[in-house]
Order: sequence, then structure tokens, then C-alpha cells
Amino acid sequence: MNAKRLIIPALSLAGFFVAGYTIQRGSTPMPIAPLQAEPARPEFAKRISGAGLIESASEDIAVGLPVSGRIEQVMIERGQVVNAGDPLLRLETVSLEAALGTRRAQVLEAAAELARLRALPRTEDLPPLQADVARAEVALADAKASLALIEGLRDPRAVSEDLRLARRFAVQRAEAELQRAQAVYSRTKAGAFEPELKLAEARVQSSEAAVREVEIEIARRTVRAPIAGTVLQLNARAGEWAEAASGSRPLLLLGDLRRLHVRVDIDENDAWRFRRDAKGLGFVKGNGQLSTELTFVRVDPYVLPKRSLTGDSFERVDTRVLQVIYSFAPDALPVYPGQQMDVFLEASVDAMPGRR
Repeated sequence: MNAKRLIIPALSLAGFFVAGYTIQRGSTPMPIAPLQAEPARPEFAKRISGAGLIESASEDIAVGLPVSGRIEQVMIERGQVVNAGDPLLRLETVSLEAALGTRRAQVLEAAAELARLRALPRTEDLPPLQADVARAEVALADAKASLALIEGLRDPRAVSEDLRLARRFAVQRAEAELQRAQAVYSRTKAGAFEPELKLAEARVQSSEAAVREVEIEIARRTVRAPIAGTVLQLNARAGEWAEAASGSRPLLLLGDLRRLHVRVDIDENDAWRFRRDAKGLGFVKGNGQLSTELTFVRVDPYVLPKRSLTGDSFERVDTRVLQVIYSFAPDALPVYPGQQMDVFLEASVDAMPGRR
């Protein structure tokens, strides 16, 4: 009985000691964790800080397609240096090649027709027509002789009036036939009609233009480099269907890496402190010991919403920034396009109270 009475006080005393130990342990300050990397330490007493995004000097060019189609061949590799005009990839052109054969056949047909018209009259065409004219002349002479025989009679009553009219009509028919034969001979001898020649020439030109149109379409299926640069991204493979419309994932990304640019986002509240002749320093993220001097290139004169947030607690999603572009040599730092940098620019005045 006495042992049961001691259980509750013993448990209470144990709980008291546990609570004291917990309070004592919780009030002990935690040791400060060592820095994983030294922070960037710019030499400017008055400065503007901003996040910078590395890009090529030409800006990153998303190479698109003129039309949608199946990729037949990819002619480059990631990281390859290309010259302006070098082929990058080719789309399938089977249907266009077939159409080109048809267009070329139409050119040959139109050219042959034009040559035929220009060669008129053919030497062998004229003798038959000359014979037709001679036959018509003989027929006319015969008709006239028959009419003269009747009209030369002393007694008009020797022949009927119907016969006399028939002989006169025969002369008129012979004259008309002679005129027709002479006209056909003259037209054939004169060669092709001038408007016919012009129409044939126009058909040749139209057919040749149709050939050039198809050839241009075939040439457009070979995508070429717009500038000299380096292939930064390649998301194309032979056999895939590629859409001409640009999406969030570019098919090819090309850039000139002979000089690197860094696009610095300056908070709109610090934009008034920026000077074009201000010195700049860029630091590699994760290593404050790696830095290089930056050379001013230009200012994009439009303040826009910030899109690439660094994750710092003082940044707001509604922050607007002025973008300033600086440059540096690609061998100055071990960095790549698309990588972020910590950038500090020298300022002539201090920031407003309450801001860094």
C-alpha cells in the first residue's frame, strides 16, 4: 500500500526534471553554421546590386521553321560553331520534288510550243497551199470560160435563164475559193501571229516562275544559320514532326559566344541612381572569389515586370526593373549562357533609407 502511494510523487518528480532539462536545452543558443561559400564583396562603397542573366552577345536566337514538317536530317550538334548560312537541319521534301518534276515538264512543253510558233512557216507547208491556189485559179478560169460561152451566143433564147444564172454563180464560187486559198497561203507564209507568240512567251515565263517557286520552297526546307555562332540548344531529331509555330521550347538556340553579355535587372527604385559610365563587377553565383569587370553595352529603355526572381525575401512579384546590358570576355569566368550572376554597379549617391 505504501509503494502505491509513492508512484505518483515519483512520476511527478521525473516529469519536473525532464521539463527542466528540455527548457535548459532549448534555451542554449545553436552554433552558427559555417558559410558554404564566401559572399560577394564588391569594392564600391555606394553601389546598386542586381541579378544578372548571362546571354550571348547576339542575344539567344531561337531558330524557327518556315513551315511545319517532318525532320529529315539534323546537320549540327550541340556546342558546334557554325557560320552564317551553314545548314542546320532539313525537312522532308518528297512531295515538293515530285511537284518540281511536273513544273519542269510544263516548262519544256511551253518552250516547245513557243519554238514551234517561231519556226512557222514550215518549208513543207507551203507547196500544198500553193497547189490549192493554182487549182482555185484553174477552177475560176474554167467557170469564167463557161459563162463567156453562154453569154457569147447571138440568140439569148438558146439557153435557159437558169443555166445562165448557174454559170454566173459558179464564177462567184470559184472567185471565193481562190480568195480563200490565197488567204490560207498568205497566213501560213507570214508565220505565227504576234499575239500568239506573246501568249506562248508568257506561258513559258509562267512555267519557269512555277519552277522557281517550288525550288524556293525546297530551299526553305533547309534551315540555315542566320548568324555565325554556337549551337546552345538542340531539341530536334531526325524523323520527328516539327511545328513552325514557336513554343516555350525552342527547336534550335543559337548565339554568338565570342563575347558574353549579362542582362542586369535594376530595381525601379534604384533606376534613378544608375549611370551609364558606372563601373560594374560580376560575381559567379556560389563563389564570391570569382569575379570580372563588366563593360557597359546599352540600356533597354523600358521598365518591365521582373521575370527571373532570385528568391530573395525582399523581392516582390510586382517588382519592375530596368534592364542594363554589360559585357565581358568569355574566358574571364567559367560561366555559361543562361547562368545567373551577382552584379554590383557603382553608384554616385546612397540608396533611399530602408533600402540596400
